[in-house]
Amino acid sequence: MLRLETNTGWWLVTHVDHARLAGDFAAQWGNDLFRRPEPRAHVLKGIAQHDDGWRTRDAQPQITRQGKPSAFSVELVGTYSAFEEIDLADYLAVRDRAVRLIAEEDPYAAILVSKHTYNLLTERADRSTIAPEQLPLLDQFLQQQRDLQQSLLALIAANTPDLADDTAIRDHFRLLQATDNLSLLACVDYRKPATLLHPLPLNDGSYRTVAVEAIGERSFRLDPYPFSESLLTFSLPARHIGGKLFATPDELQASFAAALPQQLQVTVSA
Repeated sequence: MLRLETNTGWWLVTHVDHARLAGDFAAQWGNDLFRRPEPRAHVLKGIAQHDDGWRTRDAQPQITRQGKPSAFSVELVGTYSAFEEIDLADYLAVRDRAVRLIAEEDPYAAILVSKHTYNLLTERADRSTIAPEQLPLLDQFLQQQRDLQQSLLALIAANTPDLADDTAIRDHFRLLQATDNLSLLACVDYRKPATLLHPLPLNDGSYRTVAVEAIGERSFRLDPYPFSESLLTFSLPARHIGGKLFATPDELQASFAAALPQQLQVTVSA
């Protein structure tokens, strides 16, 4: 779950809807400057479905020790330091399920999701927020992801050798990171300067980092601009939950189940 605080409660966005927004961004990616993703279908599938493993968990949102909805929030942009609020074994199971669900359909898409998961838990995670006795569990999971990536790459090389290109896979992983990060910024209405993380491929073979500037509510200006049209508006499903703190998970879950999804607008411009 992702959360955005309001005057009276919270906007809550499921991981699945957040990932669909990232997929919508990826579908519009590419112009005279930025390279369009190819093989398009595989890349768009990986980006749009990279958080499908969260579907069951997000249907029953949990609360933090303070009673807030347990979710990614504006405080976590740029790092991942919320492990004290998450059962690590459950969290890793969700992440593993997200990779393996898509691996059954599309090994190329799955290797992008696995690389995204591995990056999140190595370069962006704060290990100090994980109990020392649980670190071996995390390290075992990371080794399993490395092994899975090798097996997926071997499968791709055997069945579609023209797709087994390390540079292309790296670039598409970075596109997943970029669109995922832009979606996170939108879901929490992040107002500080940011980037889309990695240098991204241009049509001339070079790479550029994209800067993100908030210019209004869920409205962002990107420079250089990577999308097909100079102004684009996207829809983001979200539910508004009244109240700031909840005594039990059941109380939050009842409010979440009763709330009707609403469509929030997200705008990107050059």
